[in-house]
Amino acid sequence: MIRCLVVDDEPLALHILEDYISKIPFLELVKATTNPIEALTLVQDGSIGLVFLDVQMPELTGIQFLKIANGKTKVILCTAYPQYALEGYELDVIDYLLKPIAFDRFFKSAQKAQAVIAPAAKPAVAAEPAKQDDFLSDFIFVKTEHKIQKVYLHDILFIEGLKDYVSIFTPTERIITLQGMKKMEDALPEKHFMRVHKSYIVAINKIDSIERSRIFIGDKIIPVGDTYRDDFFKIIDGKNI
Repeated sequence: MIRCLVVDDEPLALHILEDYISKIPFLELVKATTNPIEALTLVQDGSIGLVFLDVQMPELTGIQFLKIANGKTKVILCTAYPQYALEGYELDVIDYLLKPIAFDRFFKSAQKAQAVIAPAAKPAVAAEPAKQDDFLSDFIFVKTEHKIQKVYLHDILFIEGLKDYVSIFTPTERIITLQGMKKMEDALPEKHFMRVHKSYIVAINKIDSIERSRIFIGDKIIPVGDTYRDDFFKIIDGKNI
């Protein structure tokens, strides 16, 4: 998780960015504040990885904040004033977001920050890789719209990727999380789960039948993609299915 702050003198801007951050699994909001001095105090102890920072603030401008912080945290500037972009980049900001900020643009900026901060942060999947030898008790945590939810691996039937979202299907529910398929694939034990299509990961032990290049799990039919076909059938042959 990347620990982050939001600093803006407009309460509405704070609320919007708080909401955006809550939807991104690899961001952890430490504080949203209208007081840049308070934010600087938090930055100085070195525990803040990223600040979403307004430029025009009465007590301390964003540019002054950057100079005082002196590289102790990474910064994404969020402002309605494009004229500060050059100076911001000269001070090594990660990105420059112009208000009003759309969520898709915010998410791309957060991904850019993740790529820079990742060596010092936990994996973006917000889940511990599962142990291969204790499948029934293993689980992952995924961030949904309103909460962080535990999902037991033995409950997962299959996973479907939908653009920026992933749907996890269990016998009783569909869990939607803002997650990439590759990150999800990396968090799952390859002994029990396999990518069979650019949009699907299946639980191998939940497969009911296979017909040509179609997998049947309950009433769901999942295609096997050309890229994954050879590896899939090698695994299936090894299972003597």
